Amino acid sequence: MPPVAPMLAKAVPEIPPGLQYEAKWDGFRAIVFRDGDEVEIGSRTGKPLTRYFPELVAAALAELPARCVVDGEIVIAHDGRLHFEELLERIHPAASRVRTLAERTPASFVAFDLLALDRTDLSGRPLSERRVALLEALGPARPPVYLAPATTDLGLARTWFSRFEGAGLDGVVAKPLDQPYRPGQRTMFKVKHARTADCVLAGYREHKSGPVVGSLLLGLYDSAGQLQHVGVCASFPMTRRRELAEELQQLRLDELSGHPWSAWADETAQATSRLPGAQSRWTGGKDLSWVPLRPERVCEVAYDHMEGTRFRHTTQFRRWRPDRTPESCGYQQLEEPVNYDLAELLRP
Repeated sequence: MPPVAPMLAKAVPEIPPGLQYEAKWDGFRAIVFRDGDEVEIGSRTGKPLTRYFPELVAAALAELPARCVVDGEIVIAHDGRLHFEELLERIHPAASRVRTLAERTPASFVAFDLLALDRTDLSGRPLSERRVALLEALGPARPPVYLAPATTDLGLARTWFSRFEGAGLDGVVAKPLDQPYRPGQRTMFKVKHARTADCVLAGYREHKSGPVVGSLLLGLYDSAGQLQHVGVCASFPMTRRRELAEELQQLRLDELSGHPWSAWADETAQATSRLPGAQSRWTGGKDLSWVPLRPERVCEVAYDHMEGTRFRHTTQFRRWRPDRTPESCGYQQLEEPVNYDLAELLRP
């Protein structure tokens, strides 16, 4: 019965040998429960996602066994790759908007584990047995329900790691074959792509605890010479947060006039540029004000994945780059993965 916390993975630098390997999907982790005509879709945190994906409820009724619990990932895929930003749009309070998006950009469900079938609890069995049961139970399933490809071939897993990124996937997950399903525990392994970029520091948000640095606001110049907000860098010890506030004091601007992001509160500007401070359904009225800095300092950050024109996740600070000019920090420095058609991976 829902909710069930999904089994998680811990990051490792290299793909470990002797395990089962799957792609690391860039979507919403979800556990689907079906009992006859009832379907519930639980999120990673246990909250229901059911109302946001009516097309997957219909798919579960049509393609999943009559009684089952299936672990997997909700994704939106078209034009040969995943689109996480379109997935975010689905978490909307208006049912009419959800229905419209479900028709315009329908989601898919990629199944990679079977926790229960009919009256049998499979979670205590090893992954090797659960995988066989999954293949038997969902083998006949049709799109938008897919079986996640898996292999025990380390060489193939390394090939997947290098090729899949071009389709919007962000790494490989390795799973011990003799392991039972352990909800909420990080007993799997994930290997993600890691790259660095030199970014312009153009501001910061204060930490919730007080007037110290909470997150650095990063920018890159586009081909038109506009500084676009591309993400944040936020993981610092409290001592370092205080040091940064003092260190950046000399770059603080008393007003936004003349700053590249001076129009951050303008909704029209937000629609055409990457600017910090925009409210959304995710922020819920949270104070997103920020301290503008003269965009004169460059820092190197580590990132794992790009989503469109921004960093998909929070970046990791590496070092200051006094040898770089802000104007030299553009999108052209970013390594682009070779395109890979997702249809090759999600072929029914």
